[in-house]
Amino acid sequence: MARQARLRRDREMEDGKGGAASSALRRSAAVCDSTSRSTLPDGRLVHTTGFNAGGRAATGSADGTQSPSGGPRMTSERHRSSKCAKYSPCDQITRRPYYEPLHSIAPTNTRPRVAFLIALASCFFLLASSAGADDFFNVRAFGAIGDGTNLDSPAINKAIVACAQAGGGTVYFPAGTYLSGSIHLLSNIHLLIDAGATILGAPQSLNAYDETETSLENPYEDGGHYYFHNSLIWGENLTNVFITGSGMINGGGLVRFDGLLDRMSGFTPSQNPPGGYPPSRLGNKAIALKLCRNVLIRDVTIFHGGHFAILVTGCDNLTVDNVTIDTDRDGIDLDCCRNATVSDCRINSPFDDGLCPKSTFALGRSVITENLTIVNCQLSGFKEGTLLDGTMIPARSGVGRIKFGTESTGGFRNVTIANCTFRSCRGLALEEVDGGILENISVNNLTMMNVVDYPIYITLGSRNRGPGATNGVLRNIQISNVIATGVDRKSGIQISGMPGDDVEGVRLDNIRMVFNGGGTKSDAARLPPELGAGYPEASRIGIMPAYGVFVRHARDLELANVNLNFAKDDSRPAMVCSDVDGLEIDDFKARTVAGVSLAHFENVRGLVIRHSPGVRKPHWWGW
Repeated sequence: MARQARLRRDREMEDGKGGAASSALRRSAAVCDSTSRSTLPDGRLVHTTGFNAGGRAATGSADGTQSPSGGPRMTSERHRSSKCAKYSPCDQITRRPYYEPLHSIAPTNTRPRVAFLIALASCFFLLASSAGADDFFNVRAFGAIGDGTNLDSPAINKAIVACAQAGGGTVYFPAGTYLSGSIHLLSNIHLLIDAGATILGAPQSLNAYDETETSLENPYEDGGHYYFHNSLIWGENLTNVFITGSGMINGGGLVRFDGLLDRMSGFTPSQNPPGGYPPSRLGNKAIALKLCRNVLIRDVTIFHGGHFAILVTGCDNLTVDNVTIDTDRDGIDLDCCRNATVSDCRINSPFDDGLCPKSTFALGRSVITENLTIVNCQLSGFKEGTLLDGTMIPARSGVGRIKFGTESTGGFRNVTIANCTFRSCRGLALEEVDGGILENISVNNLTMMNVVDYPIYITLGSRNRGPGATNGVLRNIQISNVIATGVDRKSGIQISGMPGDDVEGVRLDNIRMVFNGGGTKSDAARLPPELGAGYPEASRIGIMPAYGVFVRHARDLELANVNLNFAKDDSRPAMVCSDVDGLEIDDFKARTVAGVSLAHFENVRGLVIRHSPGVRKPHWWGW
């Protein structure tokens, strides 16, 4: 009886009496065009050819007779009432009552079930594709060729304009090589660079990059920070900008040196030609964004990015995630930005900074970079291209690193750095030399191998690049859980303020470092010059008199759980501290050679030493 009732309901459904729920389900299945075949007990085939225009299932036998729904039909009513009638998966969708559970009918074999699932998935896929087709713009549909020879940026920009006029959506790059000059981003645009697709920077000879902006001179920053429109991909004053995909941005013809722009901006003094410099089409950046909000750059690979692979200035709510950069100048520069996250990125930059927060005067005012998270990133200084090909050949200079500065007019505040690795490059640099504030910085879990110049460099300076700038402030820094091996003999950890302007409130905890060693007695006797208004680079100060820790002009400094060693004998002490007000040392262990003291203190006030064998207060101190 139950089976007869179910068959009666099925026939009612087929006759259009199944109710609103069944009608809606039939309408949604109207886009399905899948085909499946099943075998009846007598050996004949049942075909499912999808749905007809009315949304009714079209089924039939191999003899080609038609069903009442307009398609081929089974040859006998006996077969219609058999379990084999349920072999048509799309037919099941339209004929079954909406309240009957799918598992209530057990097929006689697994093939119909598989066919049903395939058909169902096809229906939903087609529905989703149909719903999203209006906001998907393939650059090839606008004339892009993708052969690496014809200039495709005009077609790409047409696709972006059409997408923006439609209210926003995805501009899609299928596999191919798209030779491009400047690509102009707009609001609510998702640039999707698919696997196998490459945006290739055009050679300078094509004059394919946009002209530099017409603006007032800015003597406080180099031209690379000041001009944006002459980039491969750029946007200004935009909201909702997304660049994602498994493809590549190859800078190609982008230049890494831009002295012409320095002269144009007035950064480099020069004899201007009559009437001043005309705008330039010198392309020098892969991605440049200015004053944008809600920005996502994810999954793409950038090779040979010019002066900057990614330069973002004055942007808010920014995420750079899972990006691979192999370039020979700056990797990622975050300038005057707030609410930014850089995560899971691999950045190789042998001749310049890898990940570089800055705070320039490029916006015509001082803007602090704040609320910044850097996590799970890898920095390196291999030869350009050898990160991508896996050979990872160390470069002679090996810059790489994470560096805050040099440009620091506004400063940096509320920053977290965690779980990062450094290899064949410089370490972590926190620099405030242009009158800003550098405070509330938390650093945790860093590992370094084959460290060039220094592992940790913290400094104040008086370069004061900016209108009316005075000496800045550097305070409240905590660095913990750092392991470094193969550290250059030039310098260990440097913490340097200026006379009368101390670095304040720095704590180093759980630090373990192994240095190359080789320092001499003459190195130990050396008095390094003050930085003053000079360029803040540890190598310019020269070899330090301590192989491990050098501190000068600091207040409220804590060193805890520090272990220092060297691979080759070093005739310098492990630690030298000068002009420090408040120094607490706890569990400090270091190797020294015979006849060399572990630590040297000069004009250190408020010294506290715990659990640190070999670290002794000077005998001449009288309090």
